[in-house]
Amino acid sequence: MNTRGRITLTDEQRIDWLRLIRADHVGPRTFRTLINHYGGAAAAVAALPDLARRGGAARPGRIPSRAEAEAEFKAARDHGIALVALGEADYPARLTAIDDPPPLLAVRGHAPVLAQPLVAIVGSRNASAVGVKFAERLAHDLGAAGFGIVSGLARGIDAGAHRASLTTGTVAVLAGGHNRIYPAEHVPLLDAILPRGAAVSEMPLNWEPRARDFPRRNRLISGLSLGVVIVEAARRSGSLITARLAGEQGREVFAVPGSPLDPRADGTNDLIKQGATLVTEVADVINVLEPIIGRDIELPIREPDAADERPTDFEPSRDQRERVIALLGPSPASIDDLVRLSETSAAIVRTVLLELELAGRLERHGGGLVSLI
Repeated sequence: MNTRGRITLTDEQRIDWLRLIRADHVGPRTFRTLINHYGGAAAAVAALPDLARRGGAARPGRIPSRAEAEAEFKAARDHGIALVALGEADYPARLTAIDDPPPLLAVRGHAPVLAQPLVAIVGSRNASAVGVKFAERLAHDLGAAGFGIVSGLARGIDAGAHRASLTTGTVAVLAGGHNRIYPAEHVPLLDAILPRGAAVSEMPLNWEPRARDFPRRNRLISGLSLGVVIVEAARRSGSLITARLAGEQGREVFAVPGSPLDPRADGTNDLIKQGATLVTEVADVINVLEPIIGRDIELPIREPDAADERPTDFEPSRDQRERVIALLGPSPASIDDLVRLSETSAAIVRTVLLELELAGRLERHGGGLVSLI
């Protein structure tokens, strides 16, 4: 059953969500845990200092003030940027199904493009002329067939894919905030995208993108899309991260073959050997994706009405906390193993992990694995 559109946040709740997701050590997974644990964002924000203290933090992490969150909310609105909450009707359907969807997605431009069936086209920044030409042709032909094109606004393949789909709709997924476009030379390209397409980001408006923000951004490129096409990628290319994430998210992975003498094709040729669908024309993509358009998506989180924001406390005892922490180390461990070996409940284990994470002492990995920092 399609469960989109089950919530509509008030402005007050949206500001509470902003405060929570912008707080130190709170990412999308932790946000979801806190909402489910405390019943709502306002109660979760109030609980953060005590949770961090219980996790061993020397000082609590920074929590944006209400005035700061209100300022970001107003600045977004003044710039024509909608802060769309996970679970609202305008939140991109396919993005709800990934493991860590952004609680708030900042959307600028022609938002209806996000409701189209979307295909990502990504590849080398240092692309060959032939590679860019093929990306442009593929993007144009997919657009003519009713698909929107998703890419990362980077030089090379990304820029070519965006340019070729300006009239049919394209989505630029930003690694930084809407006020910090990277590369800056693509501000005119973004301006050309917005009348019929959109730009999206999970970051604060003035966030300057760092190297580690690009892989994080790549999960949104694949998450928005039915499938990802890789056009030219060396073996160490960031586009291969997007391909891996697409596979983990259950998306289709496509790759364009290239000359074995060109290092820019090594990654794509490897993908084909590993089972990616080979692409030499638009039909190779359409034939795979057409049968899966319109599949229902389940929503993983629901924000209750403000009146229902009641905290639930599962505070562990000292002995329970020590048993869980003793099982942790620098090597990732599964939560199921922690529950079994600590001989305590899943609720207690998850609360200890939450405390450690908010104290900056825990790292979460894919597949439900955790490790101490």
